[in-house]
Amino acid sequence: MFWFDKKHPDTLYIDNRQLELTQFTNGQHFSIEPDVVMDFRALDFPDDSFPLVVFDPPHLVRAGMTGWMTKKYGCLSKETWRDDIREGFSECFRVLKPNGTLIFKWNENDIPLKEVLALAPQQPLFGNRTPERQKTHWLVFIK
Repeated sequence: MFWFDKKHPDTLYIDNRQLELTQFTNGQHFSIEPDVVMDFRALDFPDDSFPLVVFDPPHLVRAGMTGWMTKKYGCLSKETWRDDIREGFSECFRVLKPNGTLIFKWNENDIPLKEVLALAPQQPLFGNRTPERQKTHWLVFIK
């Protein structure tokens, strides 16, 4: 949702699903068209591959598995979300080149940011800590 140009030649957009949806109640249409269908917990790239990684995992755990928000943004399991996020951070840092930058996006509507940051292998350098209205955080890590 935040990309200005997902098709930029220097980017590789990954998602674990590919779909096209139209919400019948309001006609809203969107598509998920990754360059590569892949799970963020198991990135099929060599170590130290990228100078920049953007990690934007699903942040919902209370949404129904068939609801519009889940279809649009994905949903984490209530039982395994900690393991999933921990594995995602691990994979992102693994594929980052030394001194590479990880940009992490998180919305704390269902899970507070402090619980998520406890799963990261290190603390971020900077980011917005307390957006009062949107609850969306952008954080920057350096490997």
